[in-house]
Amino acid sequence: MTTDGMGLVGRKVGMTQVFQDDGTMVAVSVVAIEPNTVTRLRTQDRDGYTAVQVGTHVVKELSKPETGQLKGLPKVATVREFRVDSVDDFSVGQAVSIDDVFAAGDLVDVTGVSKGKGFAGHVKRHHFKRGPKTHGSDHHREPGSIGPGTTPGRVYRGLKMAGHMGDERVTIKKVRVIRTDPDRNLLLVKGTLPGARGGLILVKKA
Repeated sequence: MTTDGMGLVGRKVGMTQVFQDDGTMVAVSVVAIEPNTVTRLRTQDRDGYTAVQVGTHVVKELSKPETGQLKGLPKVATVREFRVDSVDDFSVGQAVSIDDVFAAGDLVDVTGVSKGKGFAGHVKRHHFKRGPKTHGSDHHREPGSIGPGTTPGRVYRGLKMAGHMGDERVTIKKVRVIRTDPDRNLLLVKGTLPGARGGLILVKKA
């Protein structure tokens, strides 16, 4: 099976540490990936691009439009697409598991939604330095000057300031797969991944 660009949808379980064959310990993130069902194939002639649409997380009930889209297929609540060069090796209704796509040592791109931090100041959000604490200063955690004077007489677009932090789509590229566990539907990748426990994670071959 050609799996270049192919990916799977899972959930973040948490972090742990494992020992490699040479005795070194490595911190890993654990992603639970149940076998994904191919729900639709996108072709160049019909859709203008080639992609494989997969679904996971089977539920009891869906809306009528969703049920119609998945006629004859499991009622999957989460559906995502992955661009591939060819869909010849896939068919609608096919189950794709971890060992069909990934192997230890592979490099993958991982996408998730980062933890939301709410409204944060510039010190926490952008790592600004704070002002002095002594000698009568009242400039402790203020941003300082935010723009020039008469010319241009405005604040530049994109200036780093306080505001909403986190809760953004984040992609970490070229993360190494440390271990696969098809029996328990688990994928162990090196390092940290975006999002909270239970968050949706997309893993795609780099």
